[in-house]
Amino acid sequence: MHATPITGAQIRAGRALLRWTAQKLADASRLGVATIRRADAADDVPQITAANAAAIRRALETGGVEFIWDHGRGVGVRLARNRAPQGEHFDFVSDGNEG
Repeated sequence: MHATPITGAQIRAGRALLRWTAQKLADASRLGVATIRRADAADDVPQITAANAAAIRRALETGGVEFIWDHGRGVGVRLARNRAPQGEHFDFVSDGNEG
C-alpha cells in the first residue's frame, strides 16, 4: 500500500482522463457507486477506508492513470506512458486476495 493518501481531486481527474463514469470506477474497483461519489466529493483526502482508497487507486492505475505526488509542486495525475490500448477493459481489479 502507498504511504501517501490519494485525494478526491486526483480521483476526479483520473476518472476524467479515462473518461470513466462513477459507475465504471465502482465496477472496476468492486466498490459501491456511493463510495466513489463520496470520494469524488472531497478536494482533499476523502473520508473513506484505507482499503477502499487502495481499491480505487488500483483500478485507476490499471486503467492507465499514474499518480503524481507532492514534491513541492502539488499532487496530480497523468496518463501512464505504458497505458493499455484504447478500448481494452477489465471486469475488476484484483489485489490477489480473492477467494
